[in-house]
Amino acid sequence: MVIRQNLSLLPVLRATWKMDIVLALTCFATYVLHAYIIPDAIRIPGTVVAILGPAIAFFVGFSNNQAYDRWWEARTIWGSLVNDCRSWARNILSYTRESEVEYGEINQIKKRMILRQISFVYALNKDLRRKEHGYFEKYLTVAELAKVRLETNLSNAILTLNAQDTQKLSSIKAIDEFRFMQLNELITAFTDHMGRSERIRNTVFPTSYIYFTQLFIWVLVVFTTLILADSIGIWSVLIGWIMGFVFHITHQNGMLIMDPFDEIPSGIPLDQLCRTIEINLLEMLGETDIPQPIKPVNDEYIL
Repeated sequence: MVIRQNLSLLPVLRATWKMDIVLALTCFATYVLHAYIIPDAIRIPGTVVAILGPAIAFFVGFSNNQAYDRWWEARTIWGSLVNDCRSWARNILSYTRESEVEYGEINQIKKRMILRQISFVYALNKDLRRKEHGYFEKYLTVAELAKVRLETNLSNAILTLNAQDTQKLSSIKAIDEFRFMQLNELITAFTDHMGRSERIRNTVFPTSYIYFTQLFIWVLVVFTTLILADSIGIWSVLIGWIMGFVFHITHQNGMLIMDPFDEIPSGIPLDQLCRTIEINLLEMLGETDIPQPIKPVNDEYIL
């Protein structure tokens, strides 16, 4: 996630220089074709651009709105997940009865249920970003890891283990029925957060919108250059390039957040959110070996 309030033009040009060159070459080729190769062969009225421009702006706006909706939903899901993880640990630590006979066993169950929740968010992070890392294994025992590895959805398998321990706390009367229902509702909420995140990750943005929007922008660039070539000559290349640059950058801004879980500067800071959950839950457990927060990259963005 980008954390800087202001962006300079230089990084933008670095990211778009290839497109800028292709735009300039396209406009120049269009001008040369119209002025020297087939002069006066193509006469396009200016009203074409006046009609085509707003139509393309509608396509770009629609695509950007849909992309932002995906990004904001992803951020909302993970914001709720952070809060629910804190509530999970707080409920387990605060609302569990302890007896002298089963004091040690209950404390072990409570601790591993909270540590598993840290493992859950890291496993979900791994699946959403489709990258291989074993950090989620840190908070699982060898036996738990063996059980989790039997399933394709690691995050779901971890929740199953926590559901089993929730039932165990209920069976030994460490929690009453009301507390059991609260913990079960949180497990259901975690499942919902996981499913909604997977839906965003696995749902492909309509390819036709991306393809035709880009195609229409190139058509607009060519038409703009052709129409202006007669009145301002070679300067039509610059105006056509500016027109294409504005539309392409606007469209690209939306496409950069179309897949919010990608490990890119404009994506959701999953690593930071997972580390925040990890730090909070370890502190609630009274642990002393607490990892450091994720630091921004060059004070520009955080992953």
